Amino acid sequence: MMTMRAIGQEALGGPEVLRAERTARPEPGFAEVLVRVHAAGVNPTDVWHRATGGIAALTGSGPAEPVRLGWDLSGTVEAVGPGVTLFRPGDEVFGMPRHPVPAGTYAEYVTSPARHLVRKPAGLTHVQAAALPLAALTAWQALVDTADVRPGQRVLVHAAAGGVGHLAVQIAKARGAYVIGTARAAKHGLLRELGADELVDYTAADFAEAVRDVDVVLDAIGGAYGPRSLRTLRPGGLLVALASPAEARLAAEAEAAGRRAVFMAVEADHAGMREIAALAEDGRLRPVVDAVFPLDEAAAAHEAIATGRTSGKIVLTVVEEGETR
Repeated sequence: MMTMRAIGQEALGGPEVLRAERTARPEPGFAEVLVRVHAAGVNPTDVWHRATGGIAALTGSGPAEPVRLGWDLSGTVEAVGPGVTLFRPGDEVFGMPRHPVPAGTYAEYVTSPARHLVRKPAGLTHVQAAALPLAALTAWQALVDTADVRPGQRVLVHAAAGGVGHLAVQIAKARGAYVIGTARAAKHGLLRELGADELVDYTAADFAEAVRDVDVVLDAIGGAYGPRSLRTLRPGGLLVALASPAEARLAAEAEAAGRRAVFMAVEADHAGMREIAALAEDGRLRPVVDAVFPLDEAAAAHEAIATGRTSGKIVLTVVEEGETR
């Protein structure tokens, strides 16, 4: 039996439950590919799944048990299963396999449905590419598929320097929108480089008083941000909530005020990944990587992301750039 390095956990809990282990290397099934992972992105949802068991625990569809963490990956196709025509061994790919089903990309090898992946842009390193899939797909599906952002519209992005936020700023700009972001003042320079038109330091000013006549709000924070964000929307405007399912009260409050509020969950999306790859290829979408950790230091990566102070993404390296085997 062929084995591989991977990050596992035997119990739910803090970062300390994550541990490196050797486990069986998977084999690609029908319409799947086996990917040798070069880098894996770390996302807040990974932290949530590590601590709570994730979707099964939230919905009551199963017991709160540990899952194999990680959805973002960039790597090289090692083998293809029956029926795969998109890729061949040696192709460089990136994507977000299987979400919300556990994918386990914190590992040397991962199997994925072939159409959950696309070719990696030649201009991106594996670390940069691994920073994109989940966060960029979330922003794309919220702003394009859900809100249909159009040129000239005003878009408010909360946590604009975060993993989803910094990519949402760029995607909204690529759609021709006027982009307003909330972030600490120290991050305003980065956000202006990424294209933000207007910025609000939420530690010094109330965004709900400073911003008006917004067409779309992207809220990755939740809590009180939802009701407060409704005050910034123009009549007919849309709030897309990412942090938790929108409460009926918030949706009803929005409707009563002539606005809308919806909850959106990201899905595996071949067409969306192709659009993201194209934006990255022509330089209109640039992932910001705050820190890089080796695979065996996944616990430290989780500690870093849990601070809520990172800019952009945190990435785990599994294979060093230039390494072949």
